[in-house]
Amino acid sequence: MTEQKATFGAGCFWGVEAAFRRLDGVSATRVGYAGGTVENPSYEQVCYDKTGHAEVVEVTYDEEKVPYEQLLAVFWTEHDPTQLNRQGPDVGDQYRSAIFTHDEAQRAAAEASRERVQARLSKPVVTQIEDAPPFWEAEDYHQRYLEKRGLASCTARLAS
Repeated sequence: MTEQKATFGAGCFWGVEAAFRRLDGVSATRVGYAGGTVENPSYEQVCYDKTGHAEVVEVTYDEEKVPYEQLLAVFWTEHDPTQLNRQGPDVGDQYRSAIFTHDEAQRAAAEASRERVQARLSKPVVTQIEDAPPFWEAEDYHQRYLEKRGLASCTARLAS
């Protein structure tokens, strides 16, 4: 088994985490914060203090069972990558579309994937691709949030 990490920001982290948890080959998910300037921020800080962090999901996966490209496919379908610093009613830079890569192979796959998505869309894709910064785990009540409440999703689906 070759466990890898992948980190994605696609708006509110609750629904995105639930989508990744459903994949065979994903052994763990954690929601948290990445890409900002404050160490170990709280949810309130991220929402109100302009820390620069995005809400993210850290995915631990077995690349032999679920390739990174499949994780990218879930990422693209779980949010609108053309909305800058928002997803639906959620507004702020913490809801930005971002792929935080952990190595050069992930970066190359993410960039190629973004180009393919852009080719299908008329609006510009605003998804940022950056090296993975430190990940700060969110408070326990955010972990598996939808699962704890018996909900499948909170994400508004785009019409295909």
